[in-house]
Amino acid sequence: MTHIITGLCLRDGSCVEVCPVECIVPGKPAAEWPTYYIDPDTCIDCGACVAECPFGAIFTEDDVPSAYSAKGGESLNRLGLDGHYEGTNCDGDPVELDTVRQLQAGELVDLTEDIQKNGEFFQSGPGYDAAD
Repeated sequence: MTHIITGLCLRDGSCVEVCPVECIVPGKPAAEWPTYYIDPDTCIDCGACVAECPFGAIFTEDDVPSAYSAKGGESLNRLGLDGHYEGTNCDGDPVELDTVRQLQAGELVDLTEDIQKNGEFFQSGPGYDAAD
């Protein structure tokens, strides 16, 4: 069972650094593919990325919550949202996103739609080039 990076991802990139099989890639262009994605054909389900994600955005596919209860202050990063986020990634490089919305404490969010988005990225989206 593969892991899924959900819309809680703000492109920190620390998950990429710990992946032993290099199956995690940033969506490009970020305006169309705003999170990172895990190649299900390459992922070995080691779980190293889960512990490394500062946003708690990564779940096993079976555990992606359909009713994620926000603690408050998290950002949801998805196409169609128009909030702005500025931060830095794990390397200190700037990250700017215009596809976010801040979640309120107790707000319920269905993160299961991100399972399909991950599949689309590798099937019909830009996928990735190992040379990237």
